[in-house]
Amino acid sequence: MAPKPVRAAGGGASPPPPCLACGLTDGSVPLPGGAVLRTAHWAVEHCVGPLGVGTFVVKPLRHVTGLHELSAEEAAGLGPLLVRVADAVRVVVGDCEQVYVCLWSHAGRVPGHIHFVVQPARTGDLDRHAAHGPALQVAMFAEGAGPDADAVDEVCGRMRRELGGG
Repeated sequence: MAPKPVRAAGGGASPPPPCLACGLTDGSVPLPGGAVLRTAHWAVEHCVGPLGVGTFVVKPLRHVTGLHELSAEEAAGLGPLLVRVADAVRVVVGDCEQVYVCLWSHAGRVPGHIHFVVQPARTGDLDRHAAHGPALQVAMFAEGAGPDADAVDEVCGRMRRELGGG
């Protein structure tokens, strides 16, 4: 999905940033729920798109298109952060059978800013779509229903508290 134009200070539309993930992090694209956590090298934000309330993205602060591009410092922080975020999703969401963690890195079949999707696999979603794993994500994208903005704000606040981010 291509980023939408951003309203410039003068009221006109400026072109979208070349990278949606970078735009969400730097504030040039509105981020529902705001930043949840920042470390020296990583950002945790609520996922934009149809994967449901309580789905978060863990991504490097700098533009990286493959794991092979991570610095030693970025790589060292990744595993512990993914475990921490997955555990927090389980606590905050509370009604999931599993927490999926998967790497995504394409935008229009071009390698894009890598991001790990940390998604609660809720019984209701599994049952409603009669799918699990990647098939659940495909079904949720096909359905196209984005999460309610107030629910995203609320779950982001709970995640900040759970992660010690405020």
